[in-house]
Amino acid sequence: MTLAVLVVDVQNDFAEGGSLAVAGGADVAAAISARLAEGGYDTVVATRDHHVDPGSHFSATPDFVTSWPAHCVVGSGGEELHPGLDRSRLDAVFDKGEHAAAYSGFEGRLSGSGAGGSGVGGSADPAGPGLADWLRAAGVDAVEIMGIATDHCVAATALDAAAAGFAVTVRLDLTAGVAAATTADAVDRMRRAGITLVGEPVVRG
Repeated sequence: MTLAVLVVDVQNDFAEGGSLAVAGGADVAAAISARLAEGGYDTVVATRDHHVDPGSHFSATPDFVTSWPAHCVVGSGGEELHPGLDRSRLDAVFDKGEHAAAYSGFEGRLSGSGAGGSGVGGSADPAGPGLADWLRAAGVDAVEIMGIATDHCVAATALDAAAAGFAVTVRLDLTAGVAAATTADAVDRMRRAGITLVGEPVVRG
């Protein structure tokens, strides 16, 4: 099997001090870096929320279900990958959600200005490959998913990965969830989709 590690939305705005902070986010960034240092994979991809004007996804009175405070705005420090995440291990970054809500990394496009065309940094290229096509071109058939938040973008990415035909493992021990109830529901949906689950998610909210 050719294995890709998918690091989902480990960004400043989703960690402590960010505009949409998830408790335990900074610890998850550090733990993911330790996992990447272990090796045992063929490629590493990160996803980012990358919002320009996502419409009703942003709200001054968010319901925290379909609307949220402004976060990961393009050009802000909040959209950047967390400093606790070892960016040197990344082969590509995929950006999602410029003009509409996007939870799954499989809605993203390769970021357009990385060194050597790797897409590490910069902004999504609308003509660039989507995540599924990029992974298939790299010969990937299995993915190991981790990141923030378990109950939203991690679960959405994992479910789309399974639907796209990849063998999927989610490292729950390398995720952080927003709330206990929604995290439990997400874990149940992933389990019912046949996704391999490892460990327990951090939920401190």
